Amino acid sequence: MTINESLLTSYQKKFNSNSANHAVKQAIAKVGIADASIDNNMFRRHSFVFSDETNRGDITNQKSSGRCWMFAALNTARVDTMKKLDIKTFEFSQNYTLFWDKLEKSNYFLENIIDTVEEPLNSRLVQHLLFDPIQDGGQWDMFSGLLEKYGAVPKSVMPETYHSSNTRDLNSLLTGKLRDFAAKLRDAYKAGKTKEDLLVQKDEYLYFVYNLLVKTLGEVPTTFTYEYKDKEDKFHRIKDITPQDFFKEYVAWDLEDRVSLINAPTEDKPYGKAYTVKYLGTVKEAKPVTYINVPIDVLKDAAVTAIKDGEPVWFGCDVGKMLDRKAGIMDHHAYDYEATLGDTIELTKAQRLDYGESLLTHAMVFVGVDLDEDGKPINWKVENSWGDTSGDKGIYSMSDKWFEEYNYQITVSRKYVDEKWLKALKEPVTELEPWDPMGALAMVQ
Repeated sequence: MTINESLLTSYQKKFNSNSANHAVKQAIAKVGIADASIDNNMFRRHSFVFSDETNRGDITNQKSSGRCWMFAALNTARVDTMKKLDIKTFEFSQNYTLFWDKLEKSNYFLENIIDTVEEPLNSRLVQHLLFDPIQDGGQWDMFSGLLEKYGAVPKSVMPETYHSSNTRDLNSLLTGKLRDFAAKLRDAYKAGKTKEDLLVQKDEYLYFVYNLLVKTLGEVPTTFTYEYKDKEDKFHRIKDITPQDFFKEYVAWDLEDRVSLINAPTEDKPYGKAYTVKYLGTVKEAKPVTYINVPIDVLKDAAVTAIKDGEPVWFGCDVGKMLDRKAGIMDHHAYDYEATLGDTIELTKAQRLDYGESLLTHAMVFVGVDLDEDGKPINWKVENSWGDTSGDKGIYSMSDKWFEEYNYQITVSRKYVDEKWLKALKEPVTELEPWDPMGALAMVQ
């Protein structure tokens, strides 16, 4: 059957037979589909009052960059720093970690290009590697590798630059140059160079990346002095400390203790198993990205327990679904598309993953939860990194049903996870293909 005049006439008659269609059409023309479809009862469901909360710092702003995963991780870490330094708020330098992430990602990409020089250029794997080699996004284990190797510094030690807050042009230039390097490496291999020869060539290319990053992001400190005043207005000076030692002393995390839990209810990923994603990483020598797939209630229970224990929780979700960004509300029924459009998307969470409708896009921090009389979550308090002009001065509220449908990952201390799930880490880890939805990177601005 083709689209023809008779079919279009029948569609027109059907549309005009329902007078409500005309009212909806006028409303959408005036304010757009989202605002015309908003469910005002959503605001009644979110009071922004929570029964249990953790400490947190001032709201941060990633600006025009996809560094949400860095902001979320550092905003989680800073709570321990604030306690150790006895200060009201603190912010780490996200520019410092961005510098190392770009350099390490470039090295990771070039190493992978050398590893795959025998693959056809048009193979799915090589094209995947070339697609977006230096984007801003990442996942928890990728950032853990950066913290382990490079530590962290206060924001004043390596402040923002134009290109750390506005990464598009930097990424575009660097992406083009890395693809240029990839072509040269593959051509050199065809011309008879060995992989050992290519590694020498790669080091020359990596210097170009380093040179570019110093010019756009600034030179990274090897040691620094940090001055601050505590809650009692008493002056302190930390002298000549390395970024690695600052992280070890003033965050003092055992990064091996942190575990990532995911909820991917698809047939190809049985619960209770550990998974990794091929060719996904930042620091080449770091441990591979690893998650345990568990039922959604396991994520909830671990997050609630951590919050009640005073620990913020890093998480990754599909933030664009059912979000009222201005109000700062993530609600399972934020928009009543069935009322305005006559239908709504009926895919299950598993189907959304399988059919490309949803994946992890953004990382934030749980800093509270509102529990009912039975200890079950009603809404979750979320610290975002989009500045203080949306939500409750940068704080968002997430319904528990939204958590079930669109939250995919949390990272917590092992002590908050039952041993029956942790034992998956002692068993063989299943490798997922590079294009698996669980390999998606948090990078929404």
